[in-house]
Amino acid sequence: MAAVVRQVFDRHCLIPLIWARVARQTPHVGEQKTTTAALLRKLTTASSGGGLEDLSCFEPEKYVQEPEYRTNLTHCLLEKQRTPVDQGSLEREKVISSLLDMGFSDVHINELLSIQPGTHPQQLLDIISELILLGLNPEPVYVALKKSPQLLKVPVMHMKKRSSYLRKLGLEEGKLKRVLHCCPEIFIMRQRDIDSVVRVLKEKCLFTVQQVTEILHRCPYVLQEDPGALEYKFQYAYFRMGVKHLDVVRTDFLQYPITKTKQRHVFLERLGRYQTPDKKGQTQVPNPLLKDILRVSEAEFLARTACSSAEEFEVFKKLLAREEEEESESRMPDGESASVDKEEEEDEEEEEEDEL
Repeated sequence: MAAVVRQVFDRHCLIPLIWARVARQTPHVGEQKTTTAALLRKLTTASSGGGLEDLSCFEPEKYVQEPEYRTNLTHCLLEKQRTPVDQGSLEREKVISSLLDMGFSDVHINELLSIQPGTHPQQLLDIISELILLGLNPEPVYVALKKSPQLLKVPVMHMKKRSSYLRKLGLEEGKLKRVLHCCPEIFIMRQRDIDSVVRVLKEKCLFTVQQVTEILHRCPYVLQEDPGALEYKFQYAYFRMGVKHLDVVRTDFLQYPITKTKQRHVFLERLGRYQTPDKKGQTQVPNPLLKDILRVSEAEFLARTACSSAEEFEVFKKLLAREEEEESESRMPDGESASVDKEEEEDEEEEEEDEL
C-alpha cells in the first residue's frame, strides 16, 4: 500500500514540471492550445498506469526550439523591409511633405519631381530651399525650374555661394523674382562672367552700387551680354543721345538691342526730330522721351514719334546697314593687311632659318 501511494505521489509531482516545460517551449497561443489538449490526454493515460516516455513526441518544431533561428528569420524580414525601393519611397515622401509645408501645390510638386529625371529628391529639396531663402515664393521658383531644369544639377554648395553673392549685389527680398524669370541661368553662369558685367557697370560706366542693383533687377538680360558691347551701348546713350545715368536706369535703356536703338535714334536725327544735347544739356529742338522711342512698337513709333511711313523707315534701315558695313570695311583692311604682312614676314624668317 505504501508503495502504491508513493508511485501516485511521484506522478503528481511530475505534472507541474511538465507544464513548465511546455510553457517554455510553446510560445504561440495556438500551439499552446493544441499541445495542452494532447498533453492532458497523455497525462490521463500516465495517471492510469501508462508511461511518460511518449511525452517526447510533443517536442516543438525546430524553429520554436532554437531562439537563434527565430532571430535570423526576423533579421531577414527587416532586411527585406530596408530595400532601396522602400528607402527611396520614404525620402520621396519626406521631400513631398517638406514642399507642401513650403506652400507648393500637389500639381507643382508632381511636375517638379519629374522635371529632371534621375535627380535625387533631396537634391531637389536643397535647391528649392536655397531659392526660398532668397525671398522667393513657390510660384516663381516653380517657373524658374520649369524654364531652366539644369538648375537641379547645380551642386548645393555652389548654389549657396551664388545665393550669398546675389545677396551682396542686393538681389533679394523679391527683387530676384524678375531676375529668375528672365535669366534663371544666373545660377549656372561662370562667376567671372558675372563679375565682368558688374565691373563694367561700376568702373567703366560709373554707375553707383544702388544703380547697379536696379539695372540687374530691371534688365537681367545684361548679365548675358558681352561686357564690351554693354559698355558701348552705355557710351552711345551717354555721348550720342545725351542720356544721363539716372535716365538709363529708369528707362531700362540697357535692355534694348543696340541695333534697334541706333536705327530709331539716327532716323529721328535725320528727320530733324532729335538732337544731341550740348554741354549744358540744351537742344534747339525738343527731343522725344526715350519711352516714346524704345518702348513702343515700330508702328506706333512711326505714327506718333517720327511721323513717317513704314516704307521710308525700311529704306533708311537698309541705307544705315550699308553705311555701317562700309565703315567697318574701311577700318578693317589696314589692320588686316598689317597683320597679314607681319605673318608673311614671320614665315619668310622661319624659312630662312630652316635653310640655314
